Amino acid sequence: MAEWFSNLGLLLKIYWLIAILGSLVFTIVIILAFTGGDADEFEDLDSEIDADAGIGFQFITFKNLVGFFTIFGWSGIACIEAGLSKPLTIIISLFSGIVMMIIMAAMFYLMRKLTDSGTLNYKNAIGAIGEVYLTIGANRSKMGKVSVNVQGSLRELDALTDSLTALKSGTIIKVVDVTNNGILIVDQTIKPIEPIKPHTYEITDNSGGI
Repeated sequence: MAEWFSNLGLLLKIYWLIAILGSLVFTIVIILAFTGGDADEFEDLDSEIDADAGIGFQFITFKNLVGFFTIFGWSGIACIEAGLSKPLTIIISLFSGIVMMIIMAAMFYLMRKLTDSGTLNYKNAIGAIGEVYLTIGANRSKMGKVSVNVQGSLRELDALTDSLTALKSGTIIKVVDVTNNGILIVDQTIKPIEPIKPHTYEITDNSGGI
């Protein structure tokens, strides 16, 4: 294997490394996505397109970039093996990677819409306490996501804030309002205090009886 790799050209070596690493991470991301795992810990890489309009279509995300490099690597290998020139190989692999990003962005967008659709009444979320899942920009500058319990189930919903500071992932929030297109308006709060369980005491006399 080492001898085979050392005999490859520089460009082909680069494509093989990208393809192998990308495929490994891509497999992990897909498994986490479909088993409910937390594959969005890399939210600092996320950038929502048209966030102010409430579209919530995420194009440049960690998952999509992994898909880009995976297809970029394998398509580049295929082009080189087919005898195409280096410039054409790079162009085709870049195009293939971008197409894969679009497909993945659309797939996860539709998955979120299916999760959030149905009989959900966003107004029922007002007053709910939840947690920031994806960082929310200050003063409605960037839409994020929060995890809140609405209508008996935990949901991940788009959210904005009027706070002058960004609400980072893990911040405890309270839903204060909902826009007409279903975006939650949240504000930072504290964790609700759990009720203290009452203690019972037994009164005994000096003889030891109750």
